[in-house]
Formats: sequence, C-alpha cells, structure tokens
Amino acid sequence: MSYFESRLPINFEDSNDVQKKLKMCEYLAIKNVFLTHTNNFKKISLNLKKKIEEEIPINAYYRTNLRINNIKDFKKQLKKLQKNPDIFSIESINKEVQLYAAKDSRVDIISFSDNKILKSLTPGVISLTKQNNSFIEFSLAPIMESNKVLQSKNFRNLYRFIHLANKLKANYIISGNFVDIYDFRHPRALISVCHTLLEIPLLSLKKIFVENPKVILEKARDRYNEKLEDQLKIIKGGINNSQK
Repeated sequence: MSYFESRLPINFEDSNDVQKKLKMCEYLAIKNVFLTHTNNFKKISLNLKKKIEEEIPINAYYRTNLRINNIKDFKKQLKKLQKNPDIFSIESINKEVQLYAAKDSRVDIISFSDNKILKSLTPGVISLTKQNNSFIEFSLAPIMESNKVLQSKNFRNLYRFIHLANKLKANYIISGNFVDIYDFRHPRALISVCHTLLEIPLLSLKKIFVENPKVILEKARDRYNEKLEDQLKIIKGGINNSQK
C-alpha cells in the first residue's frame, strides 16, 4: 500500500538540507512524499528534480505552501502560481483568506498544521472545502513539543478539531510536518499514533494517508494539464489566424 508523508518541509536552496532529509526518508523506507517549500515561489529546477529522482528511491512530489494573512496579497500570489504544476496549499489565521481559499479551485489544501491557526478552523471552511473538493490538513508536529504543558494543550486541540472534522465528514489529510530529521516517522507509525491516541478508525486512516493524497496529486496534475491545453489552444488559434 502506498502511504504518503504529505508535508516534508524542505529548503531547496540548501543542498545539505535536501540531502539529509531525503536520506532519512530512504532509511525509514518512506516511499511517497510531498516535498514542501513555504513562501518560496521559484520553480524547482528540473536538474534538482532529476537528481532527487536518480539518487533517492522515493516518489517525490512538490508542494508550494503559502503562509499569508492579508487577503489582497493572497489574491496577488494566486495569480503568480497559476503556471506552477506543484500542489498548492495555504495557511492563514485570517478567516477571510481561509474562506476565499476554500472556494478557489487553485488551492488544493488549507493547512491547519500550526496550533495557533488550528484554533481558527470553522465548520464554514470545512463545508466549502467539501463543496470544492479541496482538503483540510492537520499535522502531528505540535504534539512533539518537548514542553509537557504545551504538548498536552496541543494534543487536546488536535483531538478536538480532528473529531470536529470527522463529525462533519471533512476531506482531510494528516501529515508529520517534522522539521527535525530525528522526529521523522514512517506513515505507518503515524497511523498507529493517530489510531491509539487520537482514536481515529483504521479504515479512515488508510483513506487519510493513502487515498486522499492521491486525490490531491491528481487534482493538481489535472489543473496544470488544463492550463497547458488552454495555452496550446491560444497558440494554435494565433497560428491559424496568422495564416489567413
């Protein structure tokens, strides 16, 4: 079965960071990852992608994450990302940004990985993501907090909002989102944590860690292919008109 780590933070401008994290994925036998860069809208070079594919035996997919709280800035950034083939996610404490993102087909994931942002999740956002076939993201990184008081608080929040998502039959994924390589876990281990501590049924977890990431990946690919087809039609139309 193809389990996914849906958010592996990567600094693509730091080759050592890339190499260390991918080597740890290889060591842990993690086969499918969404390599995620935040607030960096440069396209990842084809050479780097090729190097990753050749050197590390994993299925690497690319995700651009936008952390933003201003609605005007968010709309501007959306235009810049139209030609980007990556999976696209946003995280924002601003409810206006969340609601706009939930209605926009260019957004694949609305992330509530950060504990402060998690507390802003509402049934309205969940409802809109269901209508528009996008996804909510939760992450386990906050419960790796070393401060036991904060860890307990983060756990209670995560438990509460995941069960809200289950009650409302939300489309959602759960990622590790670990920055420290020594926190990395295979998705099967994360499934065990979610089942034991968060009381999520195993059948639901298989969907969360296997099926839903595939749906997100296919959605991003379809969107990009549609964009390419539209561009080809424009080019073809221009050539035909010039020949008249």
